[in-house]
Amino acid sequence: MDFTLSNEQRAWQMTAHKFAEEEVRPISLERDAICDPRETFNWDIIKKGSKLGFRTMAVPKEWGGHGTDFVTQALVMAELAKGDSAISKTFTQCWKWSHLIAAVCTDEQKRRFLAPFLEDDTFLLGKGISEPGAGSDNRLPPPEDIKAGLKLRAERKGDEWVLNGEKCFIANASVGKLFFIDARTDPHAPLRQGTTMFLVPRDTPGLRIGKVFNKSGWRFYQNGEMIFENARVPHANVVGPVNGSDMKAHEAGDRTGGDLFGDLELAANALGVCEDACAMALRLAHTRKQGGRVLFEQQGVQLELNRMHLLTEALRSFVMRVAWEHDHKMHSANPGLCMNFSTDVIQEVTELNLELYAAAGVMDARADKLVRDAIIWTHLAGDSVQRMKATRRLAKEAQRSH
Repeated sequence: MDFTLSNEQRAWQMTAHKFAEEEVRPISLERDAICDPRETFNWDIIKKGSKLGFRTMAVPKEWGGHGTDFVTQALVMAELAKGDSAISKTFTQCWKWSHLIAAVCTDEQKRRFLAPFLEDDTFLLGKGISEPGAGSDNRLPPPEDIKAGLKLRAERKGDEWVLNGEKCFIANASVGKLFFIDARTDPHAPLRQGTTMFLVPRDTPGLRIGKVFNKSGWRFYQNGEMIFENARVPHANVVGPVNGSDMKAHEAGDRTGGDLFGDLELAANALGVCEDACAMALRLAHTRKQGGRVLFEQQGVQLELNRMHLLTEALRSFVMRVAWEHDHKMHSANPGLCMNFSTDVIQEVTELNLELYAAAGVMDARADKLVRDAIIWTHLAGDSVQRMKATRRLAKEAQRSH
């Protein structure tokens, strides 16, 4: 397993590093401090990053994108996250669903949707899964309850489908232009056998955006409600077969690395945050004096710095391994485990950084922000359902090995 970077990978990494330092970091705390969650977003940074390829870099070359490999994507995610974790996630959310478009959409759908996505610097992607009464049971639906999971209904009327219901906490809801939407098309079947996936443009008649959620962390990143009131979607926008397409899409995504990208995405983002926290802590330790000597000379501070760097380097190794496995189409439980691990690491490392600042009597807004951003991982990567999914995958691998 060789992690020596190619010239192309290094170029992407350095471009992302420069962009994060010169464009992202200078606006990070300013956007974070805005009270109205709708106003935290900034289109200028999206347009600037898009022109450098950070919005479209996961689109395959045959469809006009950059077609970067997963190692490159992991490097760029981490660099952008060092500038601001939420801004990095806004860009990589587009990579996530670019992978799914490449994996499961027809050539006609790719032509119809990828062309405008590539041409428009403000074209963001998202996916609607979570609902007010359906979250974890969408990922691990209890087999004994066929009504568990999402409730958004889709009924066919001629060449159109009529959608009614609500999605919530949807990424890029208030700013995206195209969304994958999961809806129940057979209410009498279990979730995986009665769900259909649709491509739904933002301007679909009958679709409106409700509130944007006011989060403690990732404040730049827009999470909002999508309300469907007799929203009409053409049958040509159905992704995969009617009923069961949710499972088939995830299986196809798994084969191409698309579905598992979410695991790598969160872990690589966490790595960037941890690198930023380590740099902040080290800088403080070398410049702040307490008791007549710099903090770095104190044994307790050295031990905390050691712990922060140890965890960060362990996460870096895990992230690079998972990215390398994706590129070599190797399937294992590692993506899920890496995502789980990233939750523990980002929260401990950012808390240690904040503790160092607090113990030194320094109130630092960025140290506080990193901790608030890290809390998000509990809901995305560290919850019990995600850990159970990773464990089940381990069990399947063990069975196949015998």
